[in-house]
Amino acid sequence: MIKGLYEAHLPVRNLETSIEFYKKLNLEIAYQKEKLVFFWIEKGRSWLGLWETDKVETPYHPSLRHIAFQVDIEDIEVAKEWLEQKGIPIKTDFGFRPEKQPIVLPNNPNAHAAIYFQDPDGNSLELITPLRLDFEKDFEMMSLEDWNRKNN
Repeated sequence: MIKGLYEAHLPVRNLETSIEFYKKLNLEIAYQKEKLVFFWIEKGRSWLGLWETDKVETPYHPSLRHIAFQVDIEDIEVAKEWLEQKGIPIKTDFGFRPEKQPIVLPNNPNAHAAIYFQDPDGNSLELITPLRLDFEKDFEMMSLEDWNRKNN
């Protein structure tokens, strides 16, 4: 029955500022009206709604103000440079300096490579790709560079 996630929503302070930012991520506007815009993530399959609202003052928590965009492994490997070229700083919440990113998340029995950044309102954004699914093997969080060295 369920085929995927069609939409997600984030609060923003200024819709025009947010539109400029999300266009930098190469997302296409699907629909817009006053105080609301939808961007296609994958046209016809998923989109992101941005709402201009005072709810942007809600303190950040990943369960409330976080979106992860799936990318291919080839793209995650160049994500840091791609974001830097767009003037988008990389978050270092997990203690990994930007030069040691993307990171690999130990979500046993899965492993994902990810890189985190923020939109102008502090909403947490993530580029993520699966590296390994359904394989039990514990490991510590590490850089993708270290993962590739250990697993190739």
